[in-house]
Amino acid sequence: MLPATALALGLLAALLAWPVPAALARAGWPQRDPLAALVCWQAIGLAGGLSIIGALLTHGLAPWGHSLPEAWWHWVTHWSTGAPPEEPVRGDHWVAQTLAAVLALELLGVLLLSLLRTARTRRRHRALLELVVQPAAAGEDTRLLDHPAPVAFCIPGARPLLVLSSGMVAELDGAQVDAVVAHERAHLAEHHHLLLLPFVAWRAALPVLPAADRAHDAVRDLVEMRADDVALGSLAGPDRRRTLAAAIVAVAAGAGGPLPDGALAVSGGAVAVRVRRLLAPAAPLPAAARTAALACALALLLVPTVLLVLPALS
Repeated sequence: MLPATALALGLLAALLAWPVPAALARAGWPQRDPLAALVCWQAIGLAGGLSIIGALLTHGLAPWGHSLPEAWWHWVTHWSTGAPPEEPVRGDHWVAQTLAAVLALELLGVLLLSLLRTARTRRRHRALLELVVQPAAAGEDTRLLDHPAPVAFCIPGARPLLVLSSGMVAELDGAQVDAVVAHERAHLAEHHHLLLLPFVAWRAALPVLPAADRAHDAVRDLVEMRADDVALGSLAGPDRRRTLAAAIVAVAAGAGGPLPDGALAVSGGAVAVRVRRLLAPAAPLPAAARTAALACALALLLVPTVLLVLPALS
């Protein structure tokens, strides 16, 4: 059954490598429910990696058994005792095994390296910022940077830091400053940097795959939209949407210089799309559609898992 499993997983991997991400990136509904869309993107990334590695592994181990656990055990036994496989081993089986191991190590290695590198960069930026910033009135984790341009960003991590520039505080009114702070706190509270990290690693590990860039850009925009939505929930007043939109435009238009690596900023993502979304909000995604989207995400995770396990149960 392993050849059929490998074929099914290969087809699923092909779908998740191009048409499915392309369709989700072009769809309009994610703007109506960024959180559900983020769940779908995470499912696509996890299921895609599991499918391609599973397809290669099951094809490579097919001569050793009829299910993955059986084939894996016989493969280990072959190398430890010299027991022959059940079927002849061709060159493509060895190639598939090698590619599965290389791809798994690359994806996991790049993810771990990205995590360590980003954490180190954030610690360095935080240490440098602490030398030039002053405490701000917005909270214990908030600092004021003496800079004429309107700048606001947060540095996630074990000791998160929210930085506002003196230029932003001077240019924006109190309600707009509160909106910016609420947006950045939403990033920190929901750990949006962790949602972005797998797609940063995916793009680094597979730079030739167009879907990797598309997925990264879509997730980056969605975390900003999600932060906008969370910020709106903490703001008061009838003009809170206009207040947040005005703050985003002011910071995006006057931001000076690049932000620290690994930082999340209120001026990030597709600013024009976010502003239109705030000023002319679409109807919320119906509960049935949201449930269907989450069910599809769950199915994406279950299908490759079932394909890998099913032969062992039959």
